[in-house]
Amino acid sequence: MSAADVDVENVSAANRSYYEAMERGDFEEVAGLWLAPADLGVDEEYHDPADTGVVSCVHPGWPVLTGRGEVLRSYALIMANTDYIQFFLTDVHVSVTGNTALVSCTENILSGGPAPEEGEELGPLVGQLVVATNVFRRTPEGWKLWSHHASPVLATADDEEDDEDGDQGVGPDDGTLA
Repeated sequence: MSAADVDVENVSAANRSYYEAMERGDFEEVAGLWLAPADLGVDEEYHDPADTGVVSCVHPGWPVLTGRGEVLRSYALIMANTDYIQFFLTDVHVSVTGNTALVSCTENILSGGPAPEEGEELGPLVGQLVVATNVFRRTPEGWKLWSHHASPVLATADDEEDDEDGDQGVGPDDGTLA
């Protein structure tokens, strides 16, 4: 296996680790997967960490978050308010150039919030389709997330017309009377 293939495999593994840690609600692991100034050899006592290796994150519908503290607070908030989340990744593409890697994918998300009443396991499950770009940077400790940007996939014009007409794809060629 070539060095390039090994890099792609390692980045793919880091990307999977990120989503698996989210599914488990493991904040410490998620935090450990994000780039920190120490990963870049920066001594935070003598350098402003905001000037070096600034991480960024955009969750669907959120403004851009910059800086490790702000990004990690967002994950703590999400984990505190999500009882169940599962990611089914599709369309995963990995590209590595030097010490930077780009992963694009589709996140097919199934999530549930708190139970509406005592004794129930989960609130209603909701599905969501999101496209994501994850940027990783090579560090001595392995590949770390540098940026995550996720955007919801909006319904197409055809989907909206079907919903408004109520036929959801049923047309005159299906043998029914119009």
